[in-house]
Amino acid sequence: MRETYYVGSYWLARPESAEACAQRAERFFHLLGRCDPAWTRWCKTASSFEEALKRPFTPTAESFQELFGHQEKRGDDEFSFHLWTGDSQEEMSGVDGACGSSDALLPSNCVLRPHKGGPIADRVLTAPVMAEVLCAMALAWDPEWGVATSYEHQELITKGASPDTFVGWVMYFSRLRGTVPPLPVPVRIEPVEDKGTLVILTPERFTASTPEHVELATRVHELLDRAGLLRSLQPWPTG
Repeated sequence: MRETYYVGSYWLARPESAEACAQRAERFFHLLGRCDPAWTRWCKTASSFEEALKRPFTPTAESFQELFGHQEKRGDDEFSFHLWTGDSQEEMSGVDGACGSSDALLPSNCVLRPHKGGPIADRVLTAPVMAEVLCAMALAWDPEWGVATSYEHQELITKGASPDTFVGWVMYFSRLRGTVPPLPVPVRIEPVEDKGTLVILTPERFTASTPEHVELATRVHELLDRAGLLRSLQPWPTG
């Protein structure tokens, strides 16, 4: 069975204006387009893929501010977006985001659903590209935590629960969470400017069906948990 992947970044209770969220969104999509050319053309979602193609969207700060001004918000202080890209429904990708909320229970987020199959999926579902996408999220959104992994792996290790943080293929930890400890080979640790740290479990595509991958994730979980990096998300510090 072919596993399906996502890249997500999350933070809690950081109120921001529509202008600030729009600027973050513009920067993210600019950086995302540099990860792969498949992520340079976007459209608004619709009831069908064919209808969405008739609604092109240029991801500039001005476009996002206009979008935020015409939407129904989940909360009074939240701004969200849902965009698609691709040449066919079989080979499409999407990004969902929610920013600006002061809610201390429901995280803000940015989630990329990469192409599931075809030549584009073969190209982007690699450790270097997934790490680059997560780095783009870190630089644009300044999240507390992020992960790139398969839905199948998440289901395997969480067993239906929804913990705030867990070990996946590629992870991001904000410096607010602490220092990443030394980890076993083949795990790589890379800084993301002054924001935080990337942790890349395997250079090859990580899968829940590979026992060695699952065993490595378990070992890394123990080390990161012991270092206090897998705690629940915390409200963003003020001041």
